[in-house]
Amino acid sequence: MEILELLNKKVKEYNKPKFIETDPISIPHQFNNQKDIEISGYLTSIISWGRRPAILKSANRLMEIMGHEPYNFVMNAGKTDLKQLEGYVYRTFNPDDCFFAIEAMKNLYSNYESMEELANKSFSEKNEIKDVIIGIRKELLKTEHLKRSEKHFANPETGSAAKRTNMFLRWMIRQDLNGVDFGIWKKIPASALMIPLDVHSGNTARTLGLLTRKQNDWKAVEELTAQLRELDTNDPIKYDFALFGMGVFEGKALL
Repeated sequence: MEILELLNKKVKEYNKPKFIETDPISIPHQFNNQKDIEISGYLTSIISWGRRPAILKSANRLMEIMGHEPYNFVMNAGKTDLKQLEGYVYRTFNPDDCFFAIEAMKNLYSNYESMEELANKSFSEKNEIKDVIIGIRKELLKTEHLKRSEKHFANPETGSAAKRTNMFLRWMIRQDLNGVDFGIWKKIPASALMIPLDVHSGNTARTLGLLTRKQNDWKAVEELTAQLRELDTNDPIKYDFALFGMGVFEGKALL
């Protein structure tokens, strides 16, 4: 089976509503309002490493603390509300990091109508997703914070693959007729997206001969994304479903 045929087959297999159930994208799918989707999606993406059941459990707990109203909590939470975050820990993401993330989100939405507005502004500079990732990170880090908290906000300028932020941007930007990705950010084209590269998608891509670089860094993201654009110019990151799905659920059985 040719690579393109295989990947298209696997996109159809994984890019469907059933995929949502066990994926971090299930968290923002709890909401309908754009700001709630943006905030819940971004906060979930920050902690999206490790075992997926643990990610979902922790993200759902955070939504419970926020009263299932992320935007309202971010903008209006008082001291009593914020006190509930004192015991919130997910791996190395501790209460200090969580307090900072909430305060940084509040400042962002105080300066912009939405995260989409900030993304559009950042993208317009060079029409590159890299600048969107950097722009969002820089805006959030304007809020006073501990140096340790910066590690939770990936920086492609230092070579990071920025997997979690690229995943979040896929959720927000990619127009998905199957209803998995939201596609609520309209001005940035899906063709500009970069692959959310992790160990699973990276290993699958290397086995298929789509990626030669050994490190999962920003250069690898650029290399693999360029290959995927050769397969589909308009929607290259749909292949994230195939590469990730095969890597997580099938290993190398079909390769």
